[in-house]
Amino acid sequence: MSTPVGDDPLARERSHLAGSRAALRAMREDVESLDISDVTANWVNAEVLSRQIDDRIKALADLSETPLFFGRLDYLHAPGAEQAEGAEGERFYVGRRHVHDHDGDPMVIDWRAPVSQPFYRASKKDPMDIALRRRFGYTGGDLTAYEDEHLLDPAEAAKTSKLLQREIERPRVGPMRDIVATIQPEQDEIVRSGLGGTVCVQGGPGTGKTAVGLHRVAYLLYAHRERLARTGTLVIGPNRSFLHYIEQVLPALGELSVSQATVDDLVGHVEVRGTDDAAAAVVKGDARMADVLRRAAYSHVTMPTESVVVVRGSRRWRVAAYEVEEIVRELLGRGIRYGAAREALPQRIAHAVLVQMERAGEAPDDRVQDAVARNPAVKALVKQVWPPIDPAKLVLRLLTDADFLAEHAEGVLTEEEQKTILWVKPVRSVKSARWSPADAVLVDEAQDLIQRTHSLGHVVLDEAQDLSPMQYRAVGRRCTTGSATVLGDLAQGTTPWATRSWDEALAHLGKSDGVIEELTAGFRVPTDVITYASRLLPHIAPGLTPVASVRENPGFFDVRPVTGTDEVVAACEELLRNEGSTGLITADARVPALAEALTAAGIGYLAPGEETTRETRLTLVPASLAKGLEYDYVVLDEPRAVVDGEPDERTGLRRLYVALTRAVSGLIVTHTAPLPPQLAD
Repeated sequence: MSTPVGDDPLARERSHLAGSRAALRAMREDVESLDISDVTANWVNAEVLSRQIDDRIKALADLSETPLFFGRLDYLHAPGAEQAEGAEGERFYVGRRHVHDHDGDPMVIDWRAPVSQPFYRASKKDPMDIALRRRFGYTGGDLTAYEDEHLLDPAEAAKTSKLLQREIERPRVGPMRDIVATIQPEQDEIVRSGLGGTVCVQGGPGTGKTAVGLHRVAYLLYAHRERLARTGTLVIGPNRSFLHYIEQVLPALGELSVSQATVDDLVGHVEVRGTDDAAAAVVKGDARMADVLRRAAYSHVTMPTESVVVVRGSRRWRVAAYEVEEIVRELLGRGIRYGAAREALPQRIAHAVLVQMERAGEAPDDRVQDAVARNPAVKALVKQVWPPIDPAKLVLRLLTDADFLAEHAEGVLTEEEQKTILWVKPVRSVKSARWSPADAVLVDEAQDLIQRTHSLGHVVLDEAQDLSPMQYRAVGRRCTTGSATVLGDLAQGTTPWATRSWDEALAHLGKSDGVIEELTAGFRVPTDVITYASRLLPHIAPGLTPVASVRENPGFFDVRPVTGTDEVVAACEELLRNEGSTGLITADARVPALAEALTAAGIGYLAPGEETTRETRLTLVPASLAKGLEYDYVVLDEPRAVVDGEPDERTGLRRLYVALTRAVSGLIVTHTAPLPPQLAD
């Protein structure tokens, strides 16, 4: 690669940026000009190829506000043979996607390429053959600064990158952005871990676990694109607001094929219109319910009492009841799914008939076996012995028929637990039932008992600490033949069934061999804020390592007694004078009062998930929806009300911990009631 000659390094880098943008534009134009009329055999192929071209065009978009490259590596020698790029002393620009010139020479190297790895991993102790690492600073889309690190110079003392700090602390307006310019070595190790293994990332607030999970997907798509194109990838988040917040990260990295969903989306076999109290939800979410459902499903299988007689032409073929029973017991013993076994049963009976035919001197083939399997007598027997079952009807009967539940929950659930999940009012049909989210998960489990759930190549599960064991099983069914990235923080578990340990969670997920990694360096939350919030850790997650903020800027932090909502609004106005986004987080019950106060003050605000703009930068956030979101500045209203809004104190304190750790640059805590004693020094 060549760069313009000149005495001004910044001018040369700007020239390379301009050349790279021109090269990217040319790459896009080349794809746009493709004529596929002569290479497609039919309209189906044409449609598929056209869609692939459209995706490629979108992936080659040049986002004006997003730097095309953010770093440079000057190698001492040519990279290893497996990288097959460059000569001695080669210089590489590291960016979000690969860009090459008209000769095919790289102008920008994808951050996921092996040759880019030293940008994240090289150090004074292990320079990885790098003489110089350069970081670039941008204002908007314009390159305005650079910063060099001479890894082989012993005279140069280790120093913190100012540009790196500035990028981490840059105000954020709008959805979550990628972190390719700021990935740290411990994060990079997780991002580049292989496709074959499941990784569970425990990370406190601001450690970048969500970003690590999303960037791992991007890396896996780069390293295993063909395989994952066949099997699919999925990101699972806690709610729609969260998914909207993160939805631009992967497209900004050129990855457009990753689906997003909540657990409720995955198990949407029935319409959810009801809710459970905490006690019922805990029992329904317990992994023991899987045993109850399996017992209930297979209770429909009965042993035959009569022989089956198949008439073909003038011949009658009899399969004795004891022979059919042997077949049924063999299928039950194999432990295959209810539906698969039911489909196999008529074929097994037909095979027994064919054995008799062969003994009688006939030579039947597969067509004869299929015909026997479809014989009315065989079909009638199968319907009697192994009847079809509907998963929703099965769950409905368990929840409404006390005797049926007692029969199949005996020795699994206590009588009290059975009473807890039984519906009080009778229900006429599946459609009229007021299903709860936990019920829908049970229906999904029953569905999988009957028919195998489709497995994806890789699943990312974020905010996993809030899932019940049955929800973990539902997610695990979506990656039985693939792998997973599990992200969460045990201290932020805010459901009555919150995860107690990651080993237990991985077992429910079906990934007991998963590796657990812990991120403890905080990049998002200011030092003073995370120190204050960490006072809660001994009460909500004893033994968990507190996050250590690496932010040089301690941030703005203040705890203010107030007398009413007017002073809360005033705190919001104070923070809105700064650049960036502001979140007003409050107990759910206090949202209407604060909404009214903001409106009376003439301050526009958004709901969680709505995109902030330069004109409207305040979001009113119910505490129950704060998880996973972040704002430059936060006003946290009435901590005591946040705690009291939950069914128990530990869950309330965890909800408060989440709310306290949403700020990137500053936090004001306002309160009229006394603060929870756990926040005391």
